[in-house]
Amino acid sequence: MKIHLMLAAIAIVFAIVFHFTKWEWLILLLTIGAVISLEMVNTAIERTVDLVTKDFHPLAKAAKDIAAGAVLLGAIMAVMIGAILFLPHLYNWVLK
Repeated sequence: MKIHLMLAAIAIVFAIVFHFTKWEWLILLLTIGAVISLEMVNTAIERTVDLVTKDFHPLAKAAKDIAAGAVLLGAIMAVMIGAILFLPHLYNWVLK
């Protein structure tokens, strides 16, 4: 979660520097919100599984792995969306 929050803060700073449009801000904030929400759901699932059993159980492991996989997929999608949003601005900034 700390890493996601740090990267979100960096993305917000760059969005301010690049003067994002309203639509770019909406997409960026929705993406950040989705990743943070997925991380919170992952934590809730992990804590619930730990509350139910401390012993190893294949279904408990599967629940944790699937939740972590959802966060990973969300983070990968966020990077792709970030590239689509930021690369044109970086390209224009380098050319100036």
